[in-house]
Amino acid sequence: MNQPYHAVAAWRGAGEAGDAAAAIAALSPNVTLISPITEQFTFHGHQQVRDLLEVALAAIDGITYTDQVAEGRTVALFYEAQVGDRRLYEAQRLRLDADGLITEITLFVRPLPALTRLMTKLGPELARRNKQPGLARLIPLAAGMLHSMANTGERQIMPRAAPR
Repeated sequence: MNQPYHAVAAWRGAGEAGDAAAAIAALSPNVTLISPITEQFTFHGHQQVRDLLEVALAAIDGITYTDQVAEGRTVALFYEAQVGDRRLYEAQRLRLDADGLITEITLFVRPLPALTRLMTKLGPELARRNKQPGLARLIPLAAGMLHSMANTGERQIMPRAAPR
């Protein structure tokens, strides 16, 4: 199959520019985005994905796509960025519809402290947008504890188990 990948190029450019509106233009109206943070929810349609992208692109700095692998209507993208004081690496599996628009996005983030830092930044704002102010106040506490544990593990505990 000869797939053009125009929407993928637009998605990449929008991510690097931090432009949520341009990213939405690359998506199918019935797009689904699968969260890298929890299996408990996904984002459906332009409005939910736009809300997430606006918050995420404000929290993540310096997105630079490094690799793209494609086969038919499935594309894997990889980028590097910064979230707060942590380096973040993300893999994205994109599935395209018959028109070449992105219809499904599955995100994978590493290392764990970057993911937990991202959670502390995204969670409260998404809760506010969903009119859940109490949850917006709770998330930084819970996510902050997770981030502290992940950060301590990565910086102080896991280096002791590194190959020698």
